[in-house]
Amino acid sequence: MNRREFLKSATVLSSAAAAGVAAPSVLSPAVAQSARQETLLLVSEGGPNNLDIHGVGTNRPGYEVAWNCYDRLMSYGSKTLPDGTVTYDRDKLVPELAESWDLGKESVTFKLRKDATFHDGSPVTAQDVKWSFDRAVSVGGFPSFQMKAGSLEKPEQFVVVDDHTFRVDFIRPDRLTMPDLAVIVPSVFNAKLVQSKATEQDKWGMEFTKQNTAGGGAYKVVKWQSGTEVVFERNESWKCGPLPALKRVVWRMVPSAGNRRALIERGDADISFDLPAKDFVELDKAGKVKVVSNPISNGIQYIGMNVNKPPFDKLEVRQAVAYALPYQKIMDAVMFGLGKPLYGAASNTVSQPVWPQPHGYTTDIAKAKELMAKAGYPEGFETTLSFDLGSAAVNEPLCTLVQESLAQIGIKATLNKIPGANWRGELTKKEMPLIANFFSGWLDYPEYFFFWCYHGQNALFNTMGYKNPEMDKLIDGARTASAVGDWPAYDKDVTGFIDLAFAEVPRVPLYQPYLSVAMQKSISGYQYWFHRQLDYRTLKKG
Repeated sequence: MNRREFLKSATVLSSAAAAGVAAPSVLSPAVAQSARQETLLLVSEGGPNNLDIHGVGTNRPGYEVAWNCYDRLMSYGSKTLPDGTVTYDRDKLVPELAESWDLGKESVTFKLRKDATFHDGSPVTAQDVKWSFDRAVSVGGFPSFQMKAGSLEKPEQFVVVDDHTFRVDFIRPDRLTMPDLAVIVPSVFNAKLVQSKATEQDKWGMEFTKQNTAGGGAYKVVKWQSGTEVVFERNESWKCGPLPALKRVVWRMVPSAGNRRALIERGDADISFDLPAKDFVELDKAGKVKVVSNPISNGIQYIGMNVNKPPFDKLEVRQAVAYALPYQKIMDAVMFGLGKPLYGAASNTVSQPVWPQPHGYTTDIAKAKELMAKAGYPEGFETTLSFDLGSAAVNEPLCTLVQESLAQIGIKATLNKIPGANWRGELTKKEMPLIANFFSGWLDYPEYFFFWCYHGQNALFNTMGYKNPEMDKLIDGARTASAVGDWPAYDKDVTGFIDLAFAEVPRVPLYQPYLSVAMQKSISGYQYWFHRQLDYRTLKKG
């Protein structure tokens, strides 16, 4: 049996297992063809480390599980871009678990679908919504901070009016509140099921939901082998949208980028994620498969420096790094044009309230050496440059180029390759001195990005541990100004906090990358989402 036959046979066997039936010893051609048409096989570099969006350190692949297996009150609409690609529409909210809502100045009231059920068949009620929201604002870490980004902070804000009516009371005017209700964190959990698995030490049942889905979304996880495979089965009773075309999704983790490319080229996989930019460019040029690319909204790849520990606590050192980075080499040798440069502006002072946008640093080794001497490090120093091995296809060649360039100004950086499942946990410690990382804000607004990444509340994604009261004042001012429609004040605050970020340079933006996905030409229905993961609900084969 060759590789293609093996993979397709394995897909059918996984499909049979997912459906809860014994796999036949011999499949007829008609049955095998039907199973292939109803099953999507996708491959990526890494997989989820947690099935619960509220879990500690849940990684980005975990978002894909939550998005497809849980419902939110609302979602975002779709729009077609001039290049023909389809993306979510940040300015259009559409019903999901809620069939309608009434938005007032002090609260918003949702009417829930009366026919919605969880995967175990139990009805979805307003009590489940409140418990899920209470959980999100109470567990701490990423989920609570995400809710806080939309001024969703206290259990008292969430009110059960009756079994199918739920209200959110506002604690302040905030234009981010409504869009924040449509992201992944305010997913609705089967409260009774999770509570039945809770313990005195684990009141929110997070040990159970780490390993099991407890939602009512369009799909449910029927098999998970960490680091190897996730198998999803369609929820035939889903009422929050059109029933998806795909009955099963088999998601395999294939660490080798070369193998992922071979699988998609040979037709053994339907969708290949996380390939190097060079592969996407070559696949698109060859024309055998379909490649879709979209700029990642509100996202930057960057080099971050821990401002609380020597030597990166010194501004001149951070500026020296900014002048030493090999920006164009990274764009040419790592991204192959699949990204928007965020360097080389006329200056580090901006005039437009737009994010991301380029800073004024360029590669200037002589200038970098001058700054190192001024900082008291004329001979340089040793440090570590850390990156997420779960995204090695980009991070490893990028960090190798950065390592070579920093060596020219005396900075000897040892590469620290951290397994993808551990990366988020290492970020939370905020001990790594120098990192290469990517962040994109789910809500596509400058003040949202900066609230996560630069505010003194020191959220997870403020990976540099940066704190500056003036920065906080500008970010908070922009949020207040946008809520009341004071756009001149808003523009002033946004340009102010971008200027300050470029002046103090705790992180150095490199580029705004594209999200690229390679798929067989028979696949349709793909669209780009803010969370950068796949939505199985709209995908079709054939």
